[in-house]
Amino acid sequence: MPTSEQLLFGLKEIANQWRLLAMIWHAYFGAIGIALLLGVRPPRRASGFLLALPLLSVSVVAWLSSNPFNGLAFGLLFLLVAYYSIKLPCERPRMSPLIIRIPGIILFVFGWIYPHFLDTTSFLPYLYSAPTGLIPCPTLSIVIGLFLILGSLDSKALSFTLSAAGLFYGIVGVFKLGVTIDLVLLLGAIVILSTLNRIRSTLASGRGCPL
Repeated sequence: MPTSEQLLFGLKEIANQWRLLAMIWHAYFGAIGIALLLGVRPPRRASGFLLALPLLSVSVVAWLSSNPFNGLAFGLLFLLVAYYSIKLPCERPRMSPLIIRIPGIILFVFGWIYPHFLDTTSFLPYLYSAPTGLIPCPTLSIVIGLFLILGSLDSKALSFTLSAAGLFYGIVGVFKLGVTIDLVLLLGAIVILSTLNRIRSTLASGRGCPL
């Protein structure tokens, strides 16, 4: 089992060696954010796939960086999110109530700027190359933030899946690695669990739903 120092060093290496990919993911999430601000909401199934893709990115980067645990964990997480997304109906997601949307926005911003691991003398690089889409905690934060904003896609299965991942990596980040800012992710996972009673089950078949 790698030590905390080894894990932190590995995450720092990824954050600094894959900056170009991080910038691409910032453009990706920026496009999603702008679309939501303009009132564009992809069907729930498509929204689920949009949230799944960054998880696959973390898995691939982890495998290429000799971190099989994160590679396997995020590969499995991607498959679960993609699988549950396939089962979603074709209707467009409802926006969450303001009391849930605000934590979602906070998690989105936190994942966007995630102020850790980059070698930089100023805060500016975090605005466009923080390691979201590269390492677990900022990626889960921004994905969970969007998930909350989109009313958890009215999916209990996705809620349990993402909250479990957020709880695990939030606890590891805070209590094993000493990255106290990951408390934000931990609280975000708890917010998902608190919204389960708001999720309305739907019986729509989703046939003919555009991807």
